[in-house]
Amino acid sequence: MSTRDELPFSVTLEVRDRCLCLHVQRAARALARRFDDALRPFGLTSGQFSLLMSLNRPAPPTIGEVAQLLAMDRTTLTANLKPLERRKLLEIVVDEKDRRNRRLKITAAGRRTLAAATDVWRSTHDAVDKLLSRSPDLLRDDLSRLLQDEARPPVAAKPRDVQRKRASSKAE
Repeated sequence: MSTRDELPFSVTLEVRDRCLCLHVQRAARALARRFDDALRPFGLTSGQFSLLMSLNRPAPPTIGEVAQLLAMDRTTLTANLKPLERRKLLEIVVDEKDRRNRRLKITAAGRRTLAAATDVWRSTHDAVDKLLSRSPDLLRDDLSRLLQDEARPPVAAKPRDVQRKRASSKAE
C-alpha cells in the first residue's frame, strides 16, 4: 500500500469530534433507548408511539403522507405498521376516493394506548429538555432546517481511486 492511500489517525479523530451525522446518530439512539424504556409498559417503542401519534388526526392519512411526515420510505413504514396492525392498534383501509391508495386509521385501542402513554412521554420529554444546554425549540428548528435542506442534491466527492482511473483513462 502506498503512503498516498493511508489515512492518518488524525482524520479519524477529526471525524469523531466534528461529524454531525455521527453525533446526531448517537444522540438519536440514546433518545430512542430512553423513550423505548419509558414507553415499554404500554407495549410501545418510541417509533411506534410516533407512528400512532401521526395517525391521531381528523381524517386517516395515506401511507405516503405518514412516510413523508416520519421521513421514512414506504417499505420501512409498511414493515413498521404490521405489528401495530396485528395488535389492532391501527387498520389499513382502502381509500374510498382512490382505491389504489391505502389509508391508515387508528383504532379505539390505538387511541387508548396513546392516551395512556402520553403523560409518560411528556415527563420523559421534560427530563430530556432539561439536559439540553439551549432551548429545545432552537434545536428542533435546526433539525427541521436539515430536513428541509435534504431536498437539495448533495455535493458528492469522488473517491480518489475513481478520480485516478478517470485521469489515467483520459491520458491514454
